[in-house]
Amino acid sequence: MDDKALRQDVISELDFDPSFDAETIGVAVEGGVVTLTGHVSSYAEKIAAERATQRVKGVRAIAQEIVVRYPEDKKTADDQIAERAVSIMTWDARIPAEDVMVKVQQGWVTLSGEVHWHFQREAAESSVRRLSGVVGVTNEIRVRPNTRPEDVRSRIVDALERNAELEADSINVLVQGDKVTLEGKVKAWYEREVAERAAWSVPGVAVVEDHLILG
Repeated sequence: MDDKALRQDVISELDFDPSFDAETIGVAVEGGVVTLTGHVSSYAEKIAAERATQRVKGVRAIAQEIVVRYPEDKKTADDQIAERAVSIMTWDARIPAEDVMVKVQQGWVTLSGEVHWHFQREAAESSVRRLSGVVGVTNEIRVRPNTRPEDVRSRIVDALERNAELEADSINVLVQGDKVTLEGKVKAWYEREVAERAAWSVPGVAVVEDHLILG
């Protein structure tokens, strides 16, 4: 697919998604790399636009340059954002809130601490990025390693082989400590996400490097 056709497909997918205003988002494509520009009214909308772009066949990479722009009367003070972030994580049974620290500076939230599972790390980020006033989130929460590398690799390979959406033989899994590296080829972007989820689903995995290429 050429860049012109890919750009139109991305624009169509953005227009199709009702969770943000696509008219405020610009799209440029060069060599299969999509650059998103413009502005949205919340950080959740920024992430939604990125995910919509990922769904489009032929997208090889995304440069995310969308800005979160709040009206002056809707801006929220950093201390209020921090208080709401702590509160929403406390009420979420998936998140060990006592193990997560929250820092807010000019609307940008930084999460730190340690948890046992990657889904807890993701849940913490997901819960705070929906809060009003948040312009961005940096997730520095670490996953505590508690399994042997050989066990991690075996469980990931088994998960890949069980998944009907993937050709597991085309994916190579390398494990070093708590870091997993995925290499090989997949046919579409969503297959990369499926492979990454399989890697993240194993306890003790703290880092996943996705070197999979589309081909």
